[in-house]
Amino acid sequence: MKNKRLIYLIATGLLTLLMLFSAGMYFLNYDEVVKVFNQLGYPPYIIYPLAVAKILGLVAIWTNQSKTLKEWAYAGFFFDFVLAASAHIAVADGAYAPALVGIALLLISYNTQGHKTQK
Repeated sequence: MKNKRLIYLIATGLLTLLMLFSAGMYFLNYDEVVKVFNQLGYPPYIIYPLAVAKILGLVAIWTNQSKTLKEWAYAGFFFDFVLAASAHIAVADGAYAPALVGIALLLISYNTQGHKTQK
């Protein structure tokens, strides 16, 4: 059981770093992110709301206050990663690896989270 908890903490920690890096880029390097979003066919007006959603999703996962909210956070991250990977594959820019790593970390985190400890 301790190994499962350790795997959860490592995967969720790495997922957190990935999402914070992503959200940070959205806020701190907005002009470059707009160029990427335009290349991928996404409207730039979703950049700031997506950054905020990523941060709130991490809060939902780590605080564990609501099982439903935590499930929605995991689902939202899953959709974000799948859409990012598919968009990068569609434009053939080769930048899909972080999204695939995100999916792997997300699945590991979700499957090792220990449902008994949720409120």
